[in-house]
Amino acid sequence: MREWWREITELVLPADCAGCGRARTALCGRCLAALTGRPAAPVRPVPSPAGLPQVRAAAPYGGEVRSVLLAHKERGALSLARPLGTALAGAVPGRAPGREPWLLVPVPSARRSVARRGHDPTRRIAHAAAAVLRGAGRPVRVVPALRHRRRVADQSGLPAGARAANLAGALEVAGPAGELLRSAPVVLVDDLMTTGASLAESARSVRSVGGKVVGAAVVAAPPSAFRSRARARGAGPEPTPGARRYR
Repeated sequence: MREWWREITELVLPADCAGCGRARTALCGRCLAALTGRPAAPVRPVPSPAGLPQVRAAAPYGGEVRSVLLAHKERGALSLARPLGTALAGAVPGRAPGREPWLLVPVPSARRSVARRGHDPTRRIAHAAAAVLRGAGRPVRVVPALRHRRRVADQSGLPAGARAANLAGALEVAGPAGELLRSAPVVLVDDLMTTGASLAESARSVRSVGGKVVGAAVVAAPPSAFRSRARARGAGPEPTPGARRYR
């Protein structure tokens, strides 16, 4: 019920841009370009947790991108799921030809976080990304197969090592989903990668039931994760083409 009222409110009341505050537009062209206006790139945190799959991110975390993610996650700006899903879809790795759908498995949110926010932001963005990919002819299916098996501490403010320890063994595959995870390649998805601990633990859980993780996709990652990759290949930053505007 809370999500329904939020969606109606966003349609009726004028909104300011979630990224920069520009009046009467939910997301201006400049902030949309910050999300979707550059090719997704491989990213890697330093240090990198054991078991972390190859990760691709749509945008560096900061500025307008940070504001948009927080508006969707913490302030319930649900209309932002569409542009965030478009960004996430661009980060999903390419696939070999085949008829079976790839499985997009969201990194799970803790139940208390979902209850506090009134929605599951990662799952919502995953469904928006799946719609974009299917529209482009790529068969995908969102499978929320993972759940927390125990309570974990709030990750914010924890350093990389503490985050990994906090999450170690915290996730499991829910019920009969293991058979499904063994049936097709898995791409883990999340809104943000910081230290990579959540993605590494999610990958461990999928692999523990025989699933094949072919990569991970996120909307955003720290700029340092992009720079470390760029230095490794001796390349500069990606160009930033224009992008359509969402209202």
